[in-house]
Amino acid sequence: MERPAEGPLTGIRVVELGNLIAAPFAARLMAEFGAEVIKVEAPGEGDPLRKWRKLHEGTSLWWYLQSRNKKSVAVNMRLPEGQEVVRRLVRDADVLIENFRPGTLERWGLGWEALKAINPNLVMVRISGFGQDGPYRERPGFGAVGEAMGGMRFTTGEPDRPPARTGISIGDSLAALHAVMGALMALLAIKSGRSGGQVVDVSLYESVFNMMESLVPEYDLFDFVRARSGGSLPGIAPSNSYPTAEGSYVIVAGNGDGIFRRLMTAIGREDLATDPRLASNDGRVAHVEEIDGTIAAWTSRHSLDEVTAALDRAEVPNGRIYSVADIVADPQYLARDMILPSTLPDGTPVKMPGVVPKLSQTPGGLSWLGPKLGEHTAPVLAALGYGTEEIEALVASGAVAKGDAAPGDAA
Repeated sequence: MERPAEGPLTGIRVVELGNLIAAPFAARLMAEFGAEVIKVEAPGEGDPLRKWRKLHEGTSLWWYLQSRNKKSVAVNMRLPEGQEVVRRLVRDADVLIENFRPGTLERWGLGWEALKAINPNLVMVRISGFGQDGPYRERPGFGAVGEAMGGMRFTTGEPDRPPARTGISIGDSLAALHAVMGALMALLAIKSGRSGGQVVDVSLYESVFNMMESLVPEYDLFDFVRARSGGSLPGIAPSNSYPTAEGSYVIVAGNGDGIFRRLMTAIGREDLATDPRLASNDGRVAHVEEIDGTIAAWTSRHSLDEVTAALDRAEVPNGRIYSVADIVADPQYLARDMILPSTLPDGTPVKMPGVVPKLSQTPGGLSWLGPKLGEHTAPVLAALGYGTEEIEALVASGAVAKGDAAPGDAA
C-alpha cells in the first residue's frame, strides 16, 4: 500500500527534534497521512532507536517502521550553525515536535519564545516526562516512569505478584497519540482564526493518567483503591481470560445484560441466565467469583476452537489470545491491509504493520521506510536557501552531516 499523493495532512510541514519513542511515533503518524516530516538527528549515531531491539545489517527493524515516510537531516544543535539550520526549518514549518528534557532547547536558543518570534503560527508540541512546569519538570522521565506515576502499573498484574508492565512502551505511545491529537486541534484553531501558534504540552504521566477511567472519583467518594486484578476487568462482570482443555486461554466478555444471559444459556446454565441476582452489572460484580468459576469450569472441558465456535453462535464477544504468528496469518488483518509487504534497502522483503485509522477518502500509506542518517540533509538545506558552498562549509564544521540520497529526498 503506497501513500496517496494527497493525504489529509499534505501541505503540513513537521520538524521532529525527538529521539527514541514518543515524539518520533507522533511524527510518524503524521507522516503516514501526508505531512512532510523532517527529522533532525545528531550527526554520528543519530537517533538511538537505530540500534534498538532486533537489527538487520546493523539497523533496527523498529527504526525502519518508526521513521517511515520521514526525511533525515543530520544537524548538531549544540553548535550555533546547527541551531541556525533549525531556525530556518522552523520558519516555514507548521508543527515542531520535540521530547527533550524541559529547558534543553532553551539552552540552545531554540525555546518557545525564540521560535515564536520566527514563526508566530508555529505549533510546538513538547513531550516530556512530567510537563513543562511543576516541581518535577526537570526530572528525567521515561515511559516506564510515566506508567508507574500515572497509575497503570499499580493496577496491572496478578494480585499476589509485583506490579507488572505490558511488553510494549505503552506510556510513550499514549503520549504520542495525545501529542498528535493536540497538534491537530492547535492547527484547527489556527485555521479557524481563534488562535495563532501555541505550545502543546504533553507529559508521559498525564497521558497514562488520562486512560485511568473512574480511578479518582471512586477513591474520593468511596476511599476505594483499585489494585491489580489479573486478567479481569474490575467492576465489570464477567470479563476475564479462562482456561481451555488444551491449556490455552480464551477471552470472554459477557458483561452486557443480554450478552450475559446468552452466555449462561450457551454453557448450559439457564438457571444463572434467569437469576435475578445477576440481571445487571452491579449484581454480577457482587458474585463475580461464582460467575468466573462457572465459566472456567465450562471452558476447561472444551478445546479453544469449541469454545470460540459455541460463543460465536451465541453472539457472545470472545477471542483467542494472539501471538505475532497468529497476527500475521489472520484473515482479518490481511483483509484490512494491516500487514504490509515492504522491502529493506538491501532488497530483503519484510512485513510491516499497516496504517491506522482508516480514512475512506484520504487514507494514509507507506512511501518509504526509515531513511539513512542524513539522507536528506543536502536537498533539505538547499530548499532552505543554503548554497552548495555553504552546505559544504557546514559539513566541514561538523554542524551538519550528509548521507546518500534516496527515495523521498525532494524538499
